Amino acid sequence: MTKAYVFDAYGTLFDVHSAVRKFADAVGPDADMVSDIWRQKQLEYSWTRTLMNRYLDFWQLTEQALDFALAKVPSANKDAKKDLLEAYWNLECFPEVPSVLAKLKDTGAKVAILSNGSSGMLDAAVSSANLTDLVDDAISVDRLGRFKAVPEVYQMVLDDYQISAGDVSFQSSNRWDIAAANAVGFKTVWCNRGNQPDEYTDLSPDRTVSDLKALIE
Repeated sequence: MTKAYVFDAYGTLFDVHSAVRKFADAVGPDADMVSDIWRQKQLEYSWTRTLMNRYLDFWQLTEQALDFALAKVPSANKDAKKDLLEAYWNLECFPEVPSVLAKLKDTGAKVAILSNGSSGMLDAAVSSANLTDLVDDAISVDRLGRFKAVPEVYQMVLDDYQISAGDVSFQSSNRWDIAAANAVGFKTVWCNRGNQPDEYTDLSPDRTVSDLKALIE
């Protein structure tokens, strides 16, 4: 029996590319490249900061990653930075998310977010997407001062809810995140929105889906 459905936030519930898409004309002809680099560096900084034991919260890393992306792409309009950062506080959720979370909540299980995002970022994203009544808790790594994929991040769910790893269904669009959750014993669902090839094959997901609707079908 699943006692908690736990979701990664960025890329799983919220579309990380919606900020740049909203201001694509202002960013310039290579807006998609800017968005891809922004996301890549955002994750890279979280991993390297954790390895160095030099924590900065995810919002600071998000801003630093955008600075790099805008500097890396010659055609990018640097003046778009303020609008892009403001948009990141109000990312669009994927279309199926509200109905999926509502049906999972109706089962009586906990519905939670486990994210690298800072507490403020998560609260803003949940509120702007009108998910407040559908999410029991938004658990941030701020509490630990370390980012995914260290096992202690996933342990927070078990400590908060006083359940075992096998009681958790964990959903993420990030294959590395799924591997880490699998390693601590969670049941895992890889939401492979981008139809990416598999990796970390010794830590395979229990299910692979193209979007979250599969959870309730």
